[in-house]
Amino acid sequence: MEMRKLGKIKVSSIGMGCMGFSHGYGKVPSEEYAVNAIHAAHDFGCTFFDTAETYGREQFFPGHNEQLLGKAVEPFRKDIVVATKLHISSEEYCEEKDLNKIMRSHLEASMKNLRTDYVDLYYLHRYNEDIGMEPVAEVMGKLIQDGLIRGWGVSQVGVELLRKAHEITPVNAVQNLYNMLERDCEKDILPYCMEQGIGVVPFSPIASGFLSGKVTADTKFEGDDVRRFVPQLQKENLIANQPVLDILNRYAAEKNVTNAQISLAWMLKKYPNIVPIPGSKNKERILENLGAWNVQLSDVEFDSLETALDKVEVYGHRGHEESQQKSFSHNWRTNA
Repeated sequence: MEMRKLGKIKVSSIGMGCMGFSHGYGKVPSEEYAVNAIHAAHDFGCTFFDTAETYGREQFFPGHNEQLLGKAVEPFRKDIVVATKLHISSEEYCEEKDLNKIMRSHLEASMKNLRTDYVDLYYLHRYNEDIGMEPVAEVMGKLIQDGLIRGWGVSQVGVELLRKAHEITPVNAVQNLYNMLERDCEKDILPYCMEQGIGVVPFSPIASGFLSGKVTADTKFEGDDVRRFVPQLQKENLIANQPVLDILNRYAAEKNVTNAQISLAWMLKKYPNIVPIPGSKNKERILENLGAWNVQLSDVEFDSLETALDKVEVYGHRGHEESQQKSFSHNWRTNA
């Protein structure tokens, strides 16, 4: 698999989101299955694995996903890039006030979970309005200087917050919602990142499974499955967005590949600084997604696909600017 860059950090052109092994998509597989799936992804050529300190809070405990990933990648840790995410609550900040101390404490816990003495890419999971962006960026710079992290990133931000962060400590990557249904990043985030040499890491690049064509109006989401609250997966929007699937079905059939692979190949063709991290708890789906690298769209095919997509109205918009105070993850946990 071809390598791409997140700042100066080299990663496989498609990464792997690991959250589903701990929570967020209903019943989780066994630890043995999850470890085997991560090994299979690595054997396929994936060198970029994404987790967060909070993944696991619903069914297990915060840090569960980090521990699982740490166990799985320990045999080849030095050969891969591990990304995890930091969550600082307003209550914690108000009580302690020393942001440097808080962030180092969180990082130490994550490194212990991951069985490593450094983190390649350390994200601020969501911007906290009570703390601000600049203080976080300053501490991230110190963590880089101390060799505890190789680089840092932000998630679900607009270009103004990104610019503030980047001007203090250069940002390696932005992890935002981006897919065929959610294209706001094309207006400002992607052009700015291209200009500044920042990588863009789309999460939910297959629109929570919608673009695969396997999620229908009759699909039942159970337990902690976050897809119950994804706007585009509400029954009326699933029906209204069918024209997008019709386009994907046509291209997938012509190239004898899957809808999901076309949706990933599209963004890889469009932007050289994009590294999507599709998430799944199913090994076959994980390998299918990684296989999108082998799907090549010609310039003519890409232009035709773009033209078709531009003509379609999309329903169930979510957007990519969120803070801890106004976040989708906060809302779905509150409503669950």
